Amino acid sequence: MDLRNDSTVTEFILLGLSANPHIRALLFVLFLGIYLQTIMGNLMLLMVIRADSHLYTPMYFFLSHLSFVDMCFSSVTVPKMLENLLSQRKTISLEGCLAQVFFVFVAAGTEACLLSVMAYDRYAAICHPLLYGQIMSKQLCMQLVWGSWGLGFLDAFINIFLAMNIIFCEAKIIPHYSCEMPSLLALSCSDISRNLIALLCSTLLHGLGTFLLVFLSYACIIGTILSISSTSGRSKAFSTCSSHLTAVTLYFGSGLLRHLMPNSGSPVELIFSVQYTVVTPMLNPLIYSLKNKEVKAALKRTLEKYLQHIR
Repeated sequence: MDLRNDSTVTEFILLGLSANPHIRALLFVLFLGIYLQTIMGNLMLLMVIRADSHLYTPMYFFLSHLSFVDMCFSSVTVPKMLENLLSQRKTISLEGCLAQVFFVFVAAGTEACLLSVMAYDRYAAICHPLLYGQIMSKQLCMQLVWGSWGLGFLDAFINIFLAMNIIFCEAKIIPHYSCEMPSLLALSCSDISRNLIALLCSTLLHGLGTFLLVFLSYACIIGTILSISSTSGRSKAFSTCSSHLTAVTLYFGSGLLRHLMPNSGSPVELIFSVQYTVVTPMLNPLIYSLKNKEVKAALKRTLEKYLQHIR
């Protein structure tokens, strides 16, 4: 794909999170730790799911793809953020900026779709337990996963194709730590009506659309849980979806607020961006491992198997 357009602008300046060198040094240590934790946590979860046959279920199949997406999501933005925290010249090329926007669209859109797919999986498990095996067949699981990836890439291609025709003004300062489509559109000197329509459709499809699917799934789940007579039964049913509900709240809460806010580079806007692009990918493996007995048991079995091999 040719990422050039007719603009004379060849690079942008990312202001980042702070201009204070002492604060930047602290932020570098903080975000380096977060990034390493993200990669190691999601990689560990991915390996445990692949290694333990007890986790060969639709829920963990979706979770393995979510872990892979989280590693990709964090790797799109954090390395450049870390570089700029140590560098005096905080620039990114036009091609690099557009590439970053492209992969942010892919990762964010795919993650939103996967979270809604996982909500449907929990709906099938709790509301139709006797038919769960028939509903969540292997073929359907594969279609849902690759459909999520396909929608993420399609969304990214459409938005980047339109962005290639943008003519940028001489002002090329982005008040952010990474390139996002709203920040780029704010620097345009050309007509961006089509870009705004595409971005709105993306937000409605991958933001509000997937969130609505999650909401409807959990409305049915809560109704089913409340109809269970025993307290232990309600508690067990809720525990099977509490991890996913926590992950959904963190991701959609910060992501939707970020994209519905006007682009201003305000501290609140940056906090929401950091939350859904950096912090949430780190927290997901912790949420699914610390609050999930099956994952903790699988991790224990995997470690025991590994220790037996090295003795």
